[in-house]
Amino acid sequence: MIKLKDILLEGKPPSIFIPRRIEDRVERLIKQYIRNGSKGDLDLSDLKLTVLPDILKNVNVGGNFYCGNNKLTSLTNAPKFVSGFFLCNYNKLTTLEGSPSSVGGSFYCRNNNLTSLEGAPKSVGLDFDCSNNKLTSLEFAPKTVNGHFFCYQNSVKFTEDQVRAVSDVKGGVGVWLN
Repeated sequence: MIKLKDILLEGKPPSIFIPRRIEDRVERLIKQYIRNGSKGDLDLSDLKLTVLPDILKNVNVGGNFYCGNNKLTSLTNAPKFVSGFFLCNYNKLTTLEGSPSSVGGSFYCRNNNLTSLEGAPKSVGLDFDCSNNKLTSLEFAPKTVNGHFFCYQNSVKFTEDQVRAVSDVKGGVGVWLN
């Protein structure tokens, strides 16, 4: 039995007070998600992640996947398929390499440091938003966007014609805030 007096007089706290690393918590969260059948949303946002855990790369997410508001510079190890939304906005991404090839819902990569859409999904079930980046080209944009395509506030002021030339967009094109 640990006595309070012993704890107070020791130079170091006992190991029960050592905080767990965030990586361990994230990996446990993902393992639990997989054990539960990979159904529903997987939320890894606001965890100060700099990389996505290796365990994710073979996971199919049965809902939405959130990894926004971190410090990611890459989507390496991202899930290969997401049936819902894929949100990776508010990171430090410069490329979309590692993204799923297809997303059932919307794909949001706004507010990053993207200079290229290389690695973007080929097909997006709803909206695609790459606004507030440093894009100079729409090369590598999704071939099919079944919702809206937003690309305002980039290094180049894209036109609707430029967007529709590279992507089959079923909905509207958002370029009005340039």
